[in-house]
Formats: sequence, C-alpha cells, structure tokens
Amino acid sequence: MVLLRRLLGSLRTARNLTTLATFQTRNNRSGWGAVFAVGGFATVSLAAIHCRKNKVYAATLLEKHGWMSEPVTDPVQMEKNSDTMRIRMEKMIMDIQAEFCRALEAEEGGKKFLVDKWQRKEGGGGITCVLQDGEVFEKAGVNISVVMGNLPPAAVAQMKTRGKSLEGKTLPFFATGVSSVIHPKNPNVPTIHFNYRYFEVTDETGQKHWWFGGGTDLTPYFLDEQDVVHFHKTLKTACDKHDKGYYPRFKKWCDEYFFIKHRGQSRGVGGIFFDDLEDGSAEDTFKFVSTCAKSVTPSYIPLVKKNKNKGYSYKDRRWQLLRRGYYAEFNLVYDRGTKFGLQTPGARIESIMMSLPLNASWEYCHEVKPGSPEQKLTDVLRNPKDWV
Repeated sequence: MVLLRRLLGSLRTARNLTTLATFQTRNNRSGWGAVFAVGGFATVSLAAIHCRKNKVYAATLLEKHGWMSEPVTDPVQMEKNSDTMRIRMEKMIMDIQAEFCRALEAEEGGKKFLVDKWQRKEGGGGITCVLQDGEVFEKAGVNISVVMGNLPPAAVAQMKTRGKSLEGKTLPFFATGVSSVIHPKNPNVPTIHFNYRYFEVTDETGQKHWWFGGGTDLTPYFLDEQDVVHFHKTLKTACDKHDKGYYPRFKKWCDEYFFIKHRGQSRGVGGIFFDDLEDGSAEDTFKFVSTCAKSVTPSYIPLVKKNKNKGYSYKDRRWQLLRRGYYAEFNLVYDRGTKFGLQTPGARIESIMMSLPLNASWEYCHEVKPGSPEQKLTDVLRNPKDWV
C-alpha cells in the first residue's frame, strides 16, 4: 500500500507538471513557451527540494537537541544564520523549554505536555507547552515566542517611559523569549515564574538597539525557609559566575518589581529580575542570561520532589486559591510582559494568559489569624528579607 500511494503521488505530480507545461506552451507561440515550461518544471522541483531540505534540517535539529517542537524560524535560515544573536537566543530558549518540560513531566509521572506550535500573521510565532489537570501540576505552562514586525505607538511609548531613547512612532522590532509559570496542585509546592528574553529595535534613523531582560521568582503558599534559601542560593551562584554585584542588584529589583501596590505586599519571596540590560557586550550578556535560564530547573525541581506528596487540608487549599487571586491581580494590573503582549499587533491571547492559574478565588475582607502559618508568610511578603 505504501508503494502504491507513492506511485499514485508521483503520477499526480507528473500530471500536474505536464498540464502546466502544456498550458504555458499553448499560451506562448514564440520560443518563450518552452522557456516558461522549463521554468515551471524547475520552480516546482526547487520548491520540492526546498521543502525536503526544511524537513531534513528540522528533523536533524529535533534529533540533535531534543526540542519539544520544530523551531519557529525556518530550519534552513536557522543553520545559515547560526552565529547571529537572534538564532543563538532562539536555540537557547528551545533548549530550556525542553529541559524544564521534561523535568516537570518526570515529576508528574505519566501526563505529558500538550505542544501547540502557532504562527503570527504579522511575523514569527511561538511554541506553547501546557500541562493541565495533572496529579502534581494543576496548570504548568512553558512558552517560547519568536516574533517580529512593527511596534505600535503604545508599545514605543511604554519603552520610552522606561528610559529607552527610541526615535520614531512605529518601529521595526524583533523579540524572542521563554516564559513559564507553574501552578502546582499541592499548596506545599510553591509556584515558580521565569522569563528570559531578547529584543532588537531599529529606530527611524536606522540605528539598532538591543537589550536583554528576565528573571526567576518564587511564590510559596506556606513559608519553608529552607526551600527559599535553596532557591536564592541557586540563583546567586548563577549570577556570581558573571558578576558578584548582579545578585544583590537584581534581587532588590525583583522585590520592588513584584510588589502588589494595592495590597501592600509582594507577590512572593522574590528571586532575581532585570530589564533593559545592555551592560557590556551582547556576547557577555547572552552568556549571563543563558546561565540564569539554566539555573531554573535545579532551583525548583528539588522543591517539587520534597513537597509534592505532603498532605494538606481544605483550609490550606482555600489559602492557596486566595494567594493565586493576588497572583492574577499582579499579572493583569502591573506586569510589563502582559501589557507589551496585549499591545503588540497579532498578539496571541491564549499564550499571554497562560500565566494565570486554572483556579483562584477572592474572599471579601479576608484576614489571616495572628500566629498562623498564613500570618508567617504574610509578614515576609510585607517585609522582604535577605535569604543568602
């Protein structure tokens, strides 16, 4: 049957090519008809060869790297431009997505990520990996995006408020990054968020601007200081490999950024956060960002292993859902990534809202009891502390 299908496919291709050649010859009485006929054969043949090359390159990349999907960028172009920062960053985030997803799947014990590769008509696309309603993870999302196009005035204005000197109202841009939020089922397992990204923008004078951003932060529902210390030590070790001043600088930035102003408390126990990072060379900054991204799995998976089988009560679950409500408030009101995504033409809403929990709640005038575990966590959220 396989051979028969291949034979029929070859016959259909030959028929189409013959029809194309005949049509072109009949409609071109001069000698150009033969040229057009040959051109038709050549075009179809080259297209077929190009498609096969793409598949071969994609298969080679998947086999070599073990990614979750074929890359967003055309595999041939990826190989051709492998030395550019755009491609190096895309390969790095593809590696991180696959590594983290498989580490989470190993803890889940059977359930696998849904892999959703999508395209953006304005340019680029992404790969969204979601695991939902698992035994360990209620909702786990690990998303990468590789997008390009023109920044609308609102997005340009937002960047200018952060001190970027960009000339023009609508500017060509390229952006790629990995973003993940993990909402576990057991309240004893903390939520983690990380995001590492790279931007290029060309202003109206033709000048190219680049910068990196990112960070990793932890949001526990009950305070286990040993867990928090492990998390921060792992991030500090990653930062110290590049600059001893990075961890204290980016830890403070994280505490300030993830502060929910209308609640008067932080979203979690912090981590590291930086934006518009363009210190030194792009090469050095890329290496730093790569090291931080590679520290995610060792910073978090040990906490999952330790806590995922602990017992919890209905009261603990209610507290977890309340804390998730605050998490959603921050993402929808303050988060720059959410705002940028919503302001970008052709934004994929499902991927942007991936960070929100599957379940959350808001209780009217909820108050924690003095001396309770909930109070212990709340005190730290209202007064961030140094963990290492």
